[in-house]
Amino acid sequence: MARVYPQPAAVEGSPSEQREVFTIWMKSLVLNGSGCAVYDSGGRLAYRVDNYDSKRDDELFLMDLGGRVLFKILRKKKLGLFGRWEGYRCTGSQQQEELTPSFRMVRPSGIFTGDGPREVTVFGSGDSCRYRIEGAVRKSRYKITGVGGELIAELERKRAASGVALGDDVLAMVVEPHSDLSLVMALMVVCSRISHTM
Repeated sequence: MARVYPQPAAVEGSPSEQREVFTIWMKSLVLNGSGCAVYDSGGRLAYRVDNYDSKRDDELFLMDLGGRVLFKILRKKKLGLFGRWEGYRCTGSQQQEELTPSFRMVRPSGIFTGDGPREVTVFGSGDSCRYRIEGAVRKSRYKITGVGGELIAELERKRAASGVALGDDVLAMVVEPHSDLSLVMALMVVCSRISHTM
């Protein structure tokens, strides 16, 4: 009998038609891995992240629940303390990543800018656009806004119905309608890596 898997909240690459609410558990589903699991509002696994090697933290894979790679995320090291992260969208049946990055996030260059705004350049078929990540990234409380200041997504520690915050490794993310869910998840992965929460 064939196994039937539930579908993620939205198909990779297509914008969500409604507001989506996700729960993120900052634990790998793979033994000795480094990653997280993302659940939709119904409690079903929607995305997972892993690098399959806890000793190597400069390469991560964002996958759908069936294990298909959606983004390959790499840390590009440069001279000095600060580097950049790049995300390569994976397409086709071979799951090959595109040769040029789909997005690039650069860490702030100042010494005291750990939670300063981060600029993300998103490349597409037309001109590139910019997203902005603002808030306390190191405390897992931030928002992603578009070039015009419109809210794309917001992330914070998850709270129970009584208002009590759950553990430091359980987060809630609300993604606004018409957002590229896999891209938003990939940006969350980079922020989590920068803040050492994953």
